[in-house]
Amino acid sequence: MSDKKLFKLPDLGEGLPDAEIVEWLVKEGDVIKLDEPLVSMETAKAVVEVPSPFSGKVTRLAGKAGDVIETGSWLVEIEIDPSLPQRADAQDTGHSHGHKGAGKPVPNEESRDDGDDLTVVASDEGGEIREEPQDEAEESADAGTVVGAMQSSNAVRSEQASVVGGVRAMPAVRALARKLKVDLSRVKATGTDGVVTAADVKKAAADGSAPAGAGGRAAAPPAAPPVPAREASGGGRPATGGTKAAPAALDVDEPIRGVRRNMVRTMSQAHAEVVPTSLMDDADINAWAPGEDIMARMIRAIAVAAEAEPAMNAWLNAKEGTLRRHARVDVGIAVDSPEGLFVANLRNAERLEPYQVRQAINRIRDGVKNRSLPPEELRDYTIMLSNFGVFAGKYATPVVVPPCVAIIGAGRLHHAVVPVLGGLETHRIMPLSLTFDHRAATGGEAARFLRALIDDLQRAR
Repeated sequence: MSDKKLFKLPDLGEGLPDAEIVEWLVKEGDVIKLDEPLVSMETAKAVVEVPSPFSGKVTRLAGKAGDVIETGSWLVEIEIDPSLPQRADAQDTGHSHGHKGAGKPVPNEESRDDGDDLTVVASDEGGEIREEPQDEAEESADAGTVVGAMQSSNAVRSEQASVVGGVRAMPAVRALARKLKVDLSRVKATGTDGVVTAADVKKAAADGSAPAGAGGRAAAPPAAPPVPAREASGGGRPATGGTKAAPAALDVDEPIRGVRRNMVRTMSQAHAEVVPTSLMDDADINAWAPGEDIMARMIRAIAVAAEAEPAMNAWLNAKEGTLRRHARVDVGIAVDSPEGLFVANLRNAERLEPYQVRQAINRIRDGVKNRSLPPEELRDYTIMLSNFGVFAGKYATPVVVPPCVAIIGAGRLHHAVVPVLGGLETHRIMPLSLTFDHRAATGGEAARFLRALIDDLQRAR
């Protein structure tokens, strides 16, 4: 009698209840060996290749590309082949088979990747906030980039480029090839050790040198055409305004998947739990020197304000009745993308020089564009920032996502007439909005934080 084993979808290290099948790397009847890539799965934060915990013949698959599998549900059935290497029962498989974190996330430990539905943007050179459409010139070398992780006890094992069908590529690159209808087997690899990079796939899509279905191994058809990102150096663009997005299906009920599915969960949680209150004011930035980096100044001002009034740089655990004010300042930067909203963590902002902030922002931008940010960079921020003013809007009430207690919003820069020494001058103004959870902080604490933020922004240097 054959020994068949069911492999259940492990917790992919993010505490999320499910994941979507991007691409099966095997089919029924295939023989797979221990730790060979089995399936590419997409969560709200990463595209991850799941390795096989057994050696043997694949007898059943739980679904097809686009299907959502709940964590802990069976994913594949494998008929064990005792002649092939197997992992000992007591040996760590590198997977968590149970549904870890099936309840509500623990505020200090779980991922929090969605903020408000607004977007942080910044100028490329520190001047006016402006639009910077995505193009091939922005592509970064991404060979060897970590694209996901799987939880194994207390350790995180990063995903590496794997060989499937003779092609060495990252999971996110395989997903990109499917989306752009590119046959990976026909793409010229430029990465280290023959790895096909995202830039290689984009180049092939642009020049039409490796279309799927034109011979060779064809990629599965994508669910929808790619939408060009509308982003500047600090984050993405809202879906309205600027470059028009690719046509979407209208008057059709489409399933909400991936990043957007997690956004629905997160926004619902925030609406149910937070008691939001907003304060709004203006910063007169007329004293700034030409070429000031807006994002660098915003990050510095947040760090200064957090030191002056720590109540905003905090986590609230309402269930346990605890409040943690942080010494470090980790700024969650909201970044919009065609797939949905990401919030990337700019860690230890209080220690960064302006050029380091710019480098980090550029890396975050590229990471979101290529889906190459590991899950640990999309969680544990202590305060949030959103700059929605690139297209329109001076003030807003951005959404605070627990366990954070505050989010700063920067509106559209404009000029205003202000009184100066008995006369009138036209000055450059940055509107600011601060939304905070009134369960965690008083109005006085919020006002003192906002005052300190404005004072630093209004400094000449």
